[in-house]
Parts: sequence; structure tokens; C-alpha cells
Amino acid sequence: MTTLTDDLRGWRDRSRARIGTLAMTPRLEHVGRILRVGDGVATVAGLPDTRLDELLVFADGTRGIAVDLAEDSIGCVLLGDIGEIAAGGIVRGSGEVARVPVGETLLGRVVDALGTPLDGGEPVAAAAFEAVEKAAPAIVDRALVTRPLATGILVVDAMIPLGRGQRELIIGDRGTGKTAIAVDAIINQRAGDVICVYAAVGQKASSVAQVVDAVRRYGAPERCLFVVGEAGAAPGLQWLTPYTACTMAEFFMARGRDVLLVIDDLSKHAAVYRQISLLLRRPPGREAYPGDIFYIHSRLLERAARLAPARGGGSLTALPIAETQAGNISAYIPTNLISITDGQIYLDPRLFYEDQKPAVDVGRSVSRVGGKTQAPVLKTLSESLRLDYAQFLELEVFTRFGTMVDERTRKIIEHGRRIRAALSQRQFAPLGLGQQVALLLAVGEGVLDGVPIERVDAFRAALGPWLAEHCSEVLALDDRAEALSDEARARVKASLEALAHTIGGTDPDRLAAGA
Repeated sequence: MTTLTDDLRGWRDRSRARIGTLAMTPRLEHVGRILRVGDGVATVAGLPDTRLDELLVFADGTRGIAVDLAEDSIGCVLLGDIGEIAAGGIVRGSGEVARVPVGETLLGRVVDALGTPLDGGEPVAAAAFEAVEKAAPAIVDRALVTRPLATGILVVDAMIPLGRGQRELIIGDRGTGKTAIAVDAIINQRAGDVICVYAAVGQKASSVAQVVDAVRRYGAPERCLFVVGEAGAAPGLQWLTPYTACTMAEFFMARGRDVLLVIDDLSKHAAVYRQISLLLRRPPGREAYPGDIFYIHSRLLERAARLAPARGGGSLTALPIAETQAGNISAYIPTNLISITDGQIYLDPRLFYEDQKPAVDVGRSVSRVGGKTQAPVLKTLSESLRLDYAQFLELEVFTRFGTMVDERTRKIIEHGRRIRAALSQRQFAPLGLGQQVALLLAVGEGVLDGVPIERVDAFRAALGPWLAEHCSEVLALDDRAEALSDEARARVKASLEALAHTIGGTDPDRLAAGA
């Protein structure tokens, strides 16, 4: 039985052995003092060797990023609540930039801008940590955008198509369905191989919960990742959220995967950055935004690209969202984002209130890249769709005044109304390529002209099961399918005419009744 004396001797011997192996070398620490703190930012002095974007660690463990380097002070954005941080406290330089966890283990999770779980699950077992701020791929490392990114929304895929590696802005007033389009695009990837990353910036917690629930119910959550900087989070976390989401998405792109990144939204991100800049006493510019607000967003969106085969061939498609006031797309932030991106999907509040959903204004929407990637079978059927629809909208204005129209004009208007009805679509119900091809064929061949307007929704709802039973080869089409042959076109048209007759009749009397 050992005595207390024996225990003390053993502890002494072990301590001497540990001290003997200890490397007695000097250690350099950068220690500074907090001059002032408040509203998510802090001003620090005494760290002359701090670099831009370096992580600073406060006494309670809270971290911050050095964003302003003055001659005698440092402006720091806090990545968390102020807590016990107070003026006069100690802050240390870490010598590192902000890094976040990346890897397959993040899929299916809801995390904040630092990779901390928000879904109540276990901490993320990261494969690696990568810097939040990264340079965009060089021109020589990029390849042409050649493959389409299907959203499942007919009006987008037919007239404003997207390509993998493109940057397409979704813009419109508040409450016009911007997030709905992005969520439907995420849900439509359930049958493919695209990984989806959703970044919520300044959104209400209830709105974020609705998006997460919708993806889990209708999409493939095992291939989705949610990075959340909600309205109640610290301003620094909201500002960092889109960059964190982009870094997590780039991990998969670098490994040859196709990734869809939705940023909801950059208007709130710009407002948060303006708040931080004003608190750090930066000189305000136009509309009180700092002078580098364009660079803040361009350095983020330029990271979206399709990599060359030598770099793995992966792609990162960005769908940033921006909010307008009273439809003013010429405001400061919208014009900045429009000039950065490869096109925009504009949502018109007037169309939304007229129950035309999605409320996409095809006249003010454009895709400068995706048209070259559109599936040939879809491109052939949609070539004249925009022109026919624009012609209908122009003629419809005159008929609202009770103007007498001839028979030819009446047929154009009736046909245009069927186009508009076919372009309407319920949320969480994306259409596959085969269904889109069949619906466009029905519009182009006049099959829907004999169907009453109120029965077009029923025609679209019955289209999938009907094709599976009577024309299954259409549902097997993929994005590389060539235009339909005359024989296949005639066979699909006959099948659609049978469905139209079953749904609503196609005789002239019923057409007049539907008008």
C-alpha cells in the first residue's frame, strides 16, 4: 500500500521528466487593447503587425476579422455577440485568416458562417478547413459554359435558360416570388447530380425554416447545404455568410462536381456591409454605401465558373437575389449586380398581383450565356415562343379598350392566352425536360388552343402520367437530345391531342366558351 510520501515522490519524478523534455524556447504573442466596442464592431490598438483579413481573438474566445488598418488602430468586425468584450480588454492576433470547414459531411446540415451547426446536430467532422476569402479562378483555368442547368420552371428553361457555371441575378420587388424560383431550382436537382448550397443573408428565421422544410419535403436534402446568417445574427456573421457558402461550394467544384449556389439576398448583404462601414467610420459614398461595395460583390460572384478539364471540369453556378424598390432596377445596388452577372430574371409585381406566377417579365429578363447551352430539343421548340408571346402582349393592350378585332387577331390573342397559361406554374412542382418538351409542343402546334383557359392547369397536371402511359420515350429525353424527328413529333402531337380532348375538348364551340 503506497503512502502519501510515495505519491508525492512519484509526482516529483514525473514532473522533472516532463520539464526535462520541455523545449524552453521564446514564444512571440501579438497582444493589443480594445479602444472601443459596440454594434458588432471594435477598434483595437497595439497590433502593428496585423494583416488585412487576419483573425483576432478576444479574451472570451470571440473572434473578429481585421478589415481596416489605420496607422495607430485597427477596425475589426466581430464574428459573434459582444458578450463580455469591453474597452480596455485584451485582444490577440492569430496570424491566420478566417477558415471554415468543408467536405461531404456538411451535406444535409444547417450551419452558420463559421460552420457551427444550427440544426441541433453533432459538430461538423470536417475533412479540411479552407479560407473564406479566395481568388476567383484565372481565365486560363476556366472553360466554356456548355451544359444547361435545368430549373424545372418552363418560362425560365424555355426563354431565359441557364448554364452550369453561369451567374444569373434574380431581381424584383419584395414578395414577388424571388426565393420561390431559387427554391424550385434547388428542388429540381433532386433527380440529378448537382449539389445545392443555399446562403440566407439577413432573412427572418421563419423564412429560412420554410426554405429548409420545402427542400427536405420535395428535394434531395442529402445533397444540399444551408449556410444561415439570419437577421438576428451578428452583422459580421451576416456579412461573412455568402463568402463562407461560396468556399463550401468550391470544395465540390474543385473535385469535378457541379454546384448550384443561391445567395438570398445581396441587397440585405449590401445593407449590412454599409452598416459595418459606417460604424467603422468609413467615408460614405453614393446612398451612404462605401466606395468598395462593387468590389465586395464582384469578388464573390466572379468565383462562379466552369473549370477547365485540367482542373477537374467542375462548375459553380450562382443565383444571387436582389430586391428592388417599386420596380426600380436602375438603383445603385441593382445596377451594380446587373453589371456583374451574366443576365437577370426580373419579376414584375404587376404580373404577380394578376396571379401570373412565376411573375417573370420576359421582356426585361435575359440570359447572356445559357442560350448556348440549352438542350437542342427544347431550343427548337422555344425559338419563336418569346416573339409570339411579345406579340400577344402588345395586341392584348388594345383589346382592353374594347377595340373590335378581326378573326386573325382574335386567334393570336387566344393563342397568346394559352401561352401565358402554360407558362404559369405552381410552386414546388418543377417540370422535367420531357414534360417541358411536350408542353411546348402542345403550345406551338395549337393543341391547347381548343382547351378552355381554366382547364390548362388540369392539362399540365395530367401531362406526366399521360406521357408515362402513352408516350414514355418523351420522358426519357435528356439535355443532349436532338430535335424531335417529324415522325416523333407527329406521334407526340397525336398523344397530346388525345389528352386535350380528354381534359377539355377541342371543338370550336368549346374554344369560344373558354374565351
